[in-house]
Amino acid sequence: MAYQCFDFSITDKIAHLVFNRPAALNTMQPVMWRELTEILQDLQRKASARALVISSTGKHFTAGRSLDVFAGDAAISINDSTAGGRANVAPALDDMQRVFNLIEELRMPVIAAIQGGCIGGGVDMICACDIRLATTDAFFCIQEINIGMTADLGTLQRLPKLIPEGIVHELAYTGRRLPAQRALAVGLVNEVFDTQDAMLEAAMQMAREIAEKPPVAIWGSKQAIHYARDHSTQDALRQMGWLQSGIWRTGNLVEAFMAKQQGRKPNFDDLPPLHSFGEAKYELK
Repeated sequence: MAYQCFDFSITDKIAHLVFNRPAALNTMQPVMWRELTEILQDLQRKASARALVISSTGKHFTAGRSLDVFAGDAAISINDSTAGGRANVAPALDDMQRVFNLIEELRMPVIAAIQGGCIGGGVDMICACDIRLATTDAFFCIQEINIGMTADLGTLQRLPKLIPEGIVHELAYTGRRLPAQRALAVGLVNEVFDTQDAMLEAAMQMAREIAEKPPVAIWGSKQAIHYARDHSTQDALRQMGWLQSGIWRTGNLVEAFMAKQQGRKPNFDDLPPLHSFGEAKYELK
């Protein structure tokens, strides 16, 4: 399927989503939200890949939300002249927040490969990813404060769980840029590369390594990490017992050992597709 804002492909169980509007600095226009939702929901349902890499083209990873989001026929419904209009802000934001929630909830790891500016909504997006790589020219900016608003799509909720809170305060209040090397030092990115090509190769190599592992164990690891982030250690340990009792498969251990002995790559089952009640066809009796 052709998309207006992205190139999307799946090769050897690795999905690759690429922002493809470099002339527009890969701004997040209304159509982008629709296309990203379609892609992520399809990946979640079909489990047609075992890892997702998100990268971009041109000077910047993304310059953030386009003004089209706030004005024009496709804009979200914001009318601050009445109480009812202001009440509509929350569900409108919830609609946009859900898109980045899909990244966090995806049944596979998501690797962001960031070059140039990752601005505004771009920070919201990459904070929802599992792993972040960057080029030396990359920078991160909570741009919303620079245009007179509070960041509202996840940055202020997720970023304090990734880097020291004091640095979040600094970025959120000043709108300063966080350069790649400082982002590496505070733990926002895993590694910094001299070129975009080197970064993409590293992202793909990491995705290939993930794709060789049993998808159900990868999914379980992602679930456990996210739960532990938001709960006490004792609660997380208890949840780990419930999780492991549901996903344990001795055959995966046997396959891993046999593959190593035989000098081959292991072969693990994909996650099964998801089916919703909305897709089912029933007849009244």
